[in-house]
Amino acid sequence: MLPILLLGAACSSDGTSSDGTDSGGSATDVQSEAKDACFAGTPITDGRLSIASTVAPITSILANIVGDAADVIGLVPEGTNSHTFEPPPSVATVLAKANVVFANGLILEEPTKDLAESNQPEGGALCELGTAILPVDQYVYDFSFPEEGGKPNPHLWTDPTLAKQYTELARDVLVRMDPANAATYESNAAAYVVKVDELDAAVRAASDTLAADQRQLLTYHDAYAYFARTYGWTVIGAIQPSSFDEPTPREVADLISQVKESNVKAIFGSEVFPSSVLETIGKEAGVQYVDVLRDDDLPGEPGDPEHSFLGLMRFDYVTMVEALGGDASALTALDVTDVTTDKAEYPQ
Repeated sequence: MLPILLLGAACSSDGTSSDGTDSGGSATDVQSEAKDACFAGTPITDGRLSIASTVAPITSILANIVGDAADVIGLVPEGTNSHTFEPPPSVATVLAKANVVFANGLILEEPTKDLAESNQPEGGALCELGTAILPVDQYVYDFSFPEEGGKPNPHLWTDPTLAKQYTELARDVLVRMDPANAATYESNAAAYVVKVDELDAAVRAASDTLAADQRQLLTYHDAYAYFARTYGWTVIGAIQPSSFDEPTPREVADLISQVKESNVKAIFGSEVFPSSVLETIGKEAGVQYVDVLRDDDLPGEPGDPEHSFLGLMRFDYVTMVEALGGDASALTALDVTDVTTDKAEYPQ
């Protein structure tokens, strides 16, 4: 079976895990234990709260919640493959001072998680946001993240409805860890949720301008499975397998035929994962190849107006909708400015 056909082969009809459990225990145990861990830290009584985070979208969300009230330091450099990132020894120093570490979870950042656990200060907390908010029976397994490999697709943040849950859980953790600044966290989070809700509405409006048979995604790296499930899109394939191998020439030829049969107007690559295979498929199938999508690399540089989670999501979905022939005006009109000045540290 070809790579493009294997997407979802280990999933049930609604895109979820077929058994709802993993080697770590029952579905309820996995989620509830992750949520308990988020609230396991000891609240600070003086000084500034020190926060570490993994991928840049999570760092951006946290920066909007904390404003000037706490320090946020990102750990995974932008433009890095977060699935394979090995933190340098210097990261241990940051983790040893962090009152709370926010990670995505769903087995995305295991080396960083291991380093955090081994360097966590007394009273510190490690909060895996994705693992804590998503029931195990809603995990998506696909070609890039096969169920037999034990790693679900971890890209929850590309679905704004799930990013909203990240925001709300992070707010609650910060309110508990730093009660002196609770009002700031609650106020900033409330304003940010409004922005995320506006993003959600704009994505729905832009998606509705595409016919159902054009809301199809062939990508290199499958970062949009949860987005697709929420907004009525179909991920017809992802070229990058879990082994990071490329398809064979015969498979590429068959992929070209399948893209032609799908009648999609564009296929999508990643600026972090350039793919000559997708470029070839696009050329031979006579469709546009767009290679600028990014799943955790924010647009621009730190300090730029669109260097944010909201800016990232608008960029990706404007790119998708316009390339497939839809009207992205609801997204282009969206105000993606942060609700407070982003003072987080983003490694580059």
